[in-house]
Amino acid sequence: MSATQSYGTVTKTFHWLTALLILTVIPLGAIANRLPYETNAQLAFKAQLFSFHKTLGIIVFVVALARIIWALTQTKPAALHPERKMETMLAELVHWLLYISLVAVPLTGWIHHAATEGFAPVLLPISQELPFVPNDENVAKLFGGLHWVWSKIMVGSILLHIAGALKHQFIDKDVTLARMWFGSAASPASGRHQSGFTAPIAAIAIYVIATGAGAAAGLYTAKSDITQADLAEVSSEWTVLEGELGLTITQFGTEVSGAFEDWTSAITFDETGSGVLGSVETTISIGSLRLGSVTGDALGTDFFDAEAFPTALFVADIMADGENYIAEGTLTIKDITSPLTLPFTLALEGDNASMAGSVVIDRQTFQIGKSMADESNLAFAVTVNIALTATR
Repeated sequence: MSATQSYGTVTKTFHWLTALLILTVIPLGAIANRLPYETNAQLAFKAQLFSFHKTLGIIVFVVALARIIWALTQTKPAALHPERKMETMLAELVHWLLYISLVAVPLTGWIHHAATEGFAPVLLPISQELPFVPNDENVAKLFGGLHWVWSKIMVGSILLHIAGALKHQFIDKDVTLARMWFGSAASPASGRHQSGFTAPIAAIAIYVIATGAGAAAGLYTAKSDITQADLAEVSSEWTVLEGELGLTITQFGTEVSGAFEDWTSAITFDETGSGVLGSVETTISIGSLRLGSVTGDALGTDFFDAEAFPTALFVADIMADGENYIAEGTLTIKDITSPLTLPFTLALEGDNASMAGSVVIDRQTFQIGKSMADESNLAFAVTVNIALTATR
């Protein structure tokens, strides 16, 4: 137990365990963030470092909560130099910033991870998701931005904390550092530490100001540098009322799903005919793809290359296939055209129709992800799901 003149063994253990974890997790995150990922090996190594970073971050969060709960039960030794009011106030402020950071930074990182899909799993026997946290790009961007901003407060606080400890050790030559180390250290100060409201209010104000600066810089909103192609209206016998053009990839063994938000279909179809019953021509705005946290990479030059190839085109004839139907034609992506047959079901009620279909495409056919030459990180198979309702 801690006393008025010294810290207890449990408090010291929490302090140095937290220090060890933090001084490991911060470099891991910084290095992983800067590593390239142009090849399978590079991406695998980057993801592994991020997994270690996330795993240790969650451990930091748990240790920090335990440390705070323990601290609430303990007597904190008085400041060694209470007459140095500004120095004592700064030390209090730094401690409050550190306590907030030890909870807020790993928690925002954990929420960011839970809101994304597929990349760098947490290496703990726990769910990769969190209750009430959806897999949503906007949620991920918000908490990813907060994690980045608040981590800078954490780093600054740690540097000030270390600088203060070194000052006490080598300039003041007092027992500040010694009484936090294991063993006994005689402390001239006695009595319970007196804490006011100035330091915690100032710490909260710093967090509010930094968070506002992040918002002004646009760090919390998802945005893409890719220009989205504007699609012209099409003339069609059947008008699409609503629909979804989705796709699912498999990254590191985990499925990641998304959809193209802008596409048009010109459809002709006569169910009373024979042979070819109609046709479909679907134009897709590649830049409208939303694929969670990997959207930016998916639209980049090694994948869809949306800047150079802003649209994809599916042209096919519609024919009966037993009780169901097929759309048999070609798909063009990145100016590469390949045959494609889409099987689908169709429900007709007068002049209204509902269809749903699914097809698996090999990404290699369209030179998507050429740097990912095997399936260790990104599977070749991409599942495309289509569902729509239309009226004649």
